[in-house]
Formats: sequence, C-alpha cells, structure tokens
Amino acid sequence: MSPIPRRSLLKAAAAAGAAAQFSWALGAKDAQAAPRTEAADADPVTLDWLEDGGLGAAPGSTVGVPWPMGAFQEDQTFALTDADGKDVPVQSWPIAYWPDGSLKWTAHAVSSGSGKLTLAAGDATAPEKKVTVDRSGGTIDVSTGVIAVKIGKNGSTIVKSVTRGSTEIARNGRLVLIRQPEVEDEDQGTVKTERFDGAIDSVTVEQDGPVRAVVRIDGKHRKGSRSWLPFSIRLYFYAGADSFRMVHTITYDGTQEPGKASGDFIRGLGVRFSVPMRDEAYDRHIRIGGEGTGLLREAVQGITGLRRDPGAAVQAAQYAGQKLPDPATWDQRVTTRLQYIPHWGDYTLSQLSADGFTLRKRTRKGYGWIAAGGGKRASGFGYVGGASGGFSFGLRDFWEKFPAQLDIRDAHTDAAEVTLWLWSPEAQPMDLRFYHDGMGQDTYAEQLEGLNITYEDYEPEFGTPYGIARTSELLFWANESTPTPEVLADQVEAVRVLPQLTAPPKQLIKSKVFGPGLYSEPDRSTAAKAKIEDHLDFLFTYYKDQVEQRRWYGFWDYGDFMHTYDTVRHQWRYDVGGYAWDNSELSPDLWLWYAYLRSGRSDIFRFAEALTRHTGEVDVYHIGQWAGLGTRHGVQHFADSAKQQRISNTTYRRFYYFLTADERVGDLMAANVDSDETFLVLDPLRKVRTDPYTPDRHALSIGFGTDWSGLVSAWLTEWERKGPKWEKAKARVLSTMEGIAAQPNGFVQGSGLYDLDTGKFATADTPVVSVSHLSAVFGLNELCAELIHLVDMPKFNEVYFDYCRYFNATKAEQAARYGSNFGTLLLFQGHSRLDAYAAVQTGDETLAKRAWTKFYSSDGYLESSPWKTEPLSGPVTLVAGSEASWVSSNDTALYGLAAIENLALLGDKMPS
Repeated sequence: MSPIPRRSLLKAAAAAGAAAQFSWALGAKDAQAAPRTEAADADPVTLDWLEDGGLGAAPGSTVGVPWPMGAFQEDQTFALTDADGKDVPVQSWPIAYWPDGSLKWTAHAVSSGSGKLTLAAGDATAPEKKVTVDRSGGTIDVSTGVIAVKIGKNGSTIVKSVTRGSTEIARNGRLVLIRQPEVEDEDQGTVKTERFDGAIDSVTVEQDGPVRAVVRIDGKHRKGSRSWLPFSIRLYFYAGADSFRMVHTITYDGTQEPGKASGDFIRGLGVRFSVPMRDEAYDRHIRIGGEGTGLLREAVQGITGLRRDPGAAVQAAQYAGQKLPDPATWDQRVTTRLQYIPHWGDYTLSQLSADGFTLRKRTRKGYGWIAAGGGKRASGFGYVGGASGGFSFGLRDFWEKFPAQLDIRDAHTDAAEVTLWLWSPEAQPMDLRFYHDGMGQDTYAEQLEGLNITYEDYEPEFGTPYGIARTSELLFWANESTPTPEVLADQVEAVRVLPQLTAPPKQLIKSKVFGPGLYSEPDRSTAAKAKIEDHLDFLFTYYKDQVEQRRWYGFWDYGDFMHTYDTVRHQWRYDVGGYAWDNSELSPDLWLWYAYLRSGRSDIFRFAEALTRHTGEVDVYHIGQWAGLGTRHGVQHFADSAKQQRISNTTYRRFYYFLTADERVGDLMAANVDSDETFLVLDPLRKVRTDPYTPDRHALSIGFGTDWSGLVSAWLTEWERKGPKWEKAKARVLSTMEGIAAQPNGFVQGSGLYDLDTGKFATADTPVVSVSHLSAVFGLNELCAELIHLVDMPKFNEVYFDYCRYFNATKAEQAARYGSNFGTLLLFQGHSRLDAYAAVQTGDETLAKRAWTKFYSSDGYLESSPWKTEPLSGPVTLVAGSEASWVSSNDTALYGLAAIENLALLGDKMPS
C-alpha cells in the first residue's frame, strides 16, 4: 500500500451514470438525445478538407473533433452546415471523455461536401438516402441508398454481391493467398505453390447508419485442414455513395527459419471479385491507371485503328466508353468482319518496384502476352465493365508498398475476374527470414560485444516476424455505366489520396488535448522564432526528400525511415545493426504529429499517417509470446532482440485515432491494455542485470520511464474511450501515479516492483538514484502533461517537476538534492522541453532561462549547424540527390519536439 493518503481525486468526479460499462465499438452511441444548452467554450468549429477538392469520388470521410472539458455532455447532438448555411447530413458519436464525463473527442461522418463545414450543437439532418444494415438473413445486407452489398457470415465469400438498382455489378468478393513452401537461391529447384482462400470466422456490425456503416470480418486463410495468416477486414459504407472502402489487415503467423529454404513464403496476397459482363464485346471497357490520372482506355474488342473504318462517331463513342449504335448502322465492311477482330480478355499491371510498372494483355489463357505499355508509378486503379454497368477498384499506396499488381481476367466471357494483389505473385516470394547466422553470439556477453560494434542487440530466435501485421486500404465503385474520363480521374484521385476532413489547429489548442500548452501555431513574429520555424521546415522537408531519394518504400518498409547516416558511404546505415530502420526511436512519431497539430499541414499529416500505419503494425507483435511488445531499431523491423513497451507505445497511435476515429488503430490501442502482462514473459533488462531477478507476478521490475510511459498511455486511452476495461485502466493510471509519487526519490528512483493483480507499485525502503537519458524521450513528458491536467495529485506533480528540474541540472545540484549525481547523461537538448514544462508549471524563471540555454547550447543541433544539404551525384552515390551528413533521426526527433514545445511554453521568454 502507498503510505500517502488517497488524495488523488479527479478534478471533477465522473457522474454516476458514466461509470456504467460502455462499449468503445463505433456506433454504440449513434442514438442521440435532444441537444443541451451550449457551455461557455462550446463555440462552433469550422472543419476543412486536408487537401483541395473536398470529398470528390470517395464514399465519405470521418473526422475527430476535440472539445474543452465541460463543453458538452455525453448525450449532446451535433449539426453540420456548409458555407451557405445549408444543412449537411452528419452522424456523430463520442470517442473519448474527460474525467468529469463530458465529451473530449467526438467523431463525425459525412458523405457529402466540398468546402468548409461548420459543426455546432444541434439536431443532425438525416441523409436523403440513408445507410441501412439488415442482419436478419443469411447475409449482412448493407444499402447506401445507391448500392446494395451482401456480406457473407461464413464460408470463403466476403462479399456475396454488389448491386446497383437491379443490376449486379460484382460478386464473390474473396481473399486469395498463394503460399510457396520452398525458396531456392539462384536458379535451382522447381517452384511449387498452393492457394489458400480467406475463410470467415466472425462478422460484426460495428456501426449501422444513418450516414456511416462499418462491418468487420475476421478469419484466416484456409486450405484443407490448415488455417493460417489471420485477417481482419472492415468494410465502410456511407449514405448515398456508389462506392465502399475496405481496410485489410493480415498478421503473419507462418514459419520462416534463417538458413532454411522451406517455410511459409507468401507468393501472392490479394482481394478478388467476379464482375458480370453483359454487354457485347465492343461495348466492354477496360480502364487501368498509369501515372497520375493517366489511363489505359480500351475495349475488349476494339474497333479503332482498323483497316476499315466503322465511322468516326462510332470510334469516338468507344473511346469515350459509350454504348455503340447498332452495328447495322456502321460501315458494313467492319460489321461483316467483326468475328475476325480479337477479344482481349486478360490484362495485368505489375509494379515490382517503386520506379517501374509494366502493362500487358492477351486474348485469353493459353495465348501469348502482348506488351501494352509501362511507366514509373501506377495509381493502382482499374475498371472493367460496360455500357450496362461496371466495377472500379483501387489499392491505396500502390507503388509505395510494392510489389503490387492488378489483374483482369476473362473479360471476354460472361464474368470477368479482378484481383488486386497486395503482394504481386510475379515478385520474389515474401522472404522474412532473419538476415544472418548469429556469428557466434550465443551468450549474453557475446551479444553485448556485438552490440558494441554494430549496435545490434542480437539473441538467437528473437529476430522473428511471427506476429507482425500490415494494413492496406482499398476502394470499390459500382458504376451504372462506364464512367466518363473526368469521373474516372476523380476515382483515381480518391485512391491515391483518400479525402480527410479535419479540425483546425486552433480547436486542438483551445481544447487542451495532447498536453495543454505543449504546442502552438507557427509564429514568425521575431527573428529568433522565425529561425527555429525555418529549421523545423528544413528537417521535415529533408526527411520527406530522403524517403524518395533513398527509396524507403515497399510492403513492409513504407512509412519508416532510417536511424543514422554513414558519412563515408554517403548512405544511411541500412545494413548496420541498430543504425538501420528507426522503429520509433526517441519518438519521431510525436515530432511529426505535434508538427501537424500546430500547423494543419497536409504533407505532414500524410507523412505521419504513413509512419503510424507502419510503426503500429510492422514494428509491433500482435500475436504470439511477445504480443504487446515492439522491436528496437534494426536492419529488419523485427530483427533486434530488444522487445519493449517503448516501441509498442500507445502514445504514438493516439493522434491518428482521435483525429480520424480509425477503427484499426483503435484495435491496436485496445490490444495494449493488458500489456503489463508482457513483463512476466520477457525481462527487458535481462542482459544487463547484475543482481539475480526472476519475473514474479507480484513483484515485476518496471521502469518509470520507457516502461511505464508505454503502459500508462494504453491505460489512459482505454479510460478516455470508456473501453471494455476502462475502470481497470483508470485504477491503474491512478495507482501507478501514486506509486511513483510515493517512492523515496520519485521518478529518480528509476523503477519499482509492480503487482499485476493490484496494479500498484511497492514503495521502496531506501532511496536509489537511477536515471537514464532514455527515460523521458519516449513520450513521458507529453503523457505527464496530459495526466497532470487530468488528475489532481500534487505529490505526483512534485516528483515529476523534480525530475524535470534536475535532469539538466549540474552534477553538484543533483547530488545536493538526491545524495549523488545522475552519472553520465545525454540528450540535453531534447530534455530542454522538460525544463520548459516544469518552468511554466512552477513559475521558475531560472528554469525557463535554462530551457533555452540547453536548447541552444548543449548537444543535438546547434544554430551553427549547417542547416542545408549538399548535392550528391555519381559516382559517390547510387542515385543523384542531396545529403545533410550532420543529420540523425535521434537528434531530429528531439530537436523537433523541443523546438515545438519550448516555443509554445516559453516563446515569450526567448533570449534576445
């Protein structure tokens, strides 16, 4: 028990009714009561689109909007209007609550809109064509008012049919997996493959209208008695839309052993639909996206370019995708010879790298392929159909997450087949084997020696992909006829950049979310402020450019970037142990999201979005013995043996979830609620402990920095969302805050013994000084700023402010306060934001001055740093471009966060 009294009262106790169990599944709170009177800070919010063009051809958009504490109660309803004051249908629901039970975040779904929209308290307007969901039969039937989709409840067919009016546009939507049981190096061996089909285990309706419906389908890929590669599919439907969105997640649970040729190698991974073909061959159309909004525009049976001319109007109509007049009206020299014009039934666009795609076609299976063009980066879009209706389809991040492929087969028959390959079967098999043989690192001592040379923390059998995941996004349209080129271009744009509605930075700042006072809008009012803003812009632009120059793309890699630069090779250290992929080291996720929160910039949002999709899926284990843990930076995203909370940290996912209400990211956060159990499975300090230690359920060693910040972020999020375990999560937030506050040296104590059953830290008998430069750089400051705002616990505040005050203090000051100094520390510039935060909270002017001193004149980036790139070209580099050899991702993340937070907290106290 903690010796301090239970003074940790919430600033406002939650209302009794709010204590009832609340499902965090979206749609649970769709039904809304009459609006309440607005509170003082409940001003209308102007929402805008992240990019120009509004919703375009996308089915809909969902945005998260924050509110100041106490502004709205749980049963508040919301109305939306456009720039002309016209009502816009909207569906609203809560996604987070303040401790007093008032709304912290609400989600709002729209299925129309092109300009700015105003959100305010009021009664929502119902859409003219509502989304409806019927669960009563053998299928889940969803209607948008324009299209109807039947979703399977079991078996291997995910989507039974897609109809528009009385016309069936697509059917038999299913998942396809090709397994290659053996890989051979070089040119020996025979390639054999086997096909698995996705099989449904469960179907859940998470939301059922009136503007937005969400259906989740879970299962595994099966063949015979074997089931593997779990999948989780969500289908999104919006009112009045002729399209729907699919979010597709797979979790790898196969076996691939280093040094062995046999295993579970994925040769192809795709989503497949059948498309009924009713029109004459000359009225069947193929559209395949090339570069930009470019398209291959052809007919299955082309009547252009022939030796005989059917007529200019007929040719133009076919190229436009229009139904042709009766052939009896054509030039009969063409009509009488139609049977001699080939039918092109099969098309394939293959994107095997980020820099090139090829397109080919053939008449049908068994006959030769004909080259049909190529280019650099395809949009991932296609269409097959005819004058009586057709199916458009697209895969987001098509070339960025190569190898990808689009197939159209049998378009000359009664039913074409469309496959969107997330992993192209024409690529090399997905090889996830660990990259070296261990080099004799069999003991901890040898592994630490390896760490000292390559910075890789190796351990046998730890570099496994078992349990990592990847999410892809797809869009589908049911068209009543072949779309015009203009409509097709809009569909291509929606695939490439999914429209996103956003709340403005002013609302985020006003609502005090993600740490009150930690970020402010960019301010160039003084030369000093402008210079820091220039540096922040430089760093973001450099990383964005490096992604392109270094080709940091690929199915498993896209979204991440490298850790450290090799100045001799003019190359990032992609092949040197712990210097390769960054894997969220020192919180670049936070740097990017805070950069977006303060600016509202679309380019930063998209960069952070890709990073979040990557780090939350690929760098973290979702099943298996290390579920809930992430992997430290390395040559492969799963290679390093340091499996820790600091990488799976829920803090990094909160931004994207609350800004978009994305259900998949919500899954990832919910999965971490019980990740304190992982400390029973794996001791993060097992290689460096000097005292005997065996994990004990009632006395687990957990650090107050990287460990606790990961745990408390998951608990806080579950509490805010009122998830299924929110009461347990709330109790753990409060009890562990109390436990840290009760330690003889607070945060400086370093770690404590944690009881899994009670959720409490034991209070140490004697003071210990144990401070690491890493403790506060994985989101601790940002989390503590949120916790201190939410929870009234003066003792916790005191010990955290002390930690902030003394990390950057002199050794003499540390020793005077704690009896000994903190030893050799690093990352002073990054910790200047702790100085700044504590200075504001305590009113300490000396600390405020030190914050800027450490920011400008310690380690990290200095004003005297070059702040520019140098050109690179052959023969010193593979691809011409530029380098800033003085830049490292650790310093970038720390400088970015320190600059953003110091400007917000102490921008008025900058040195002259």
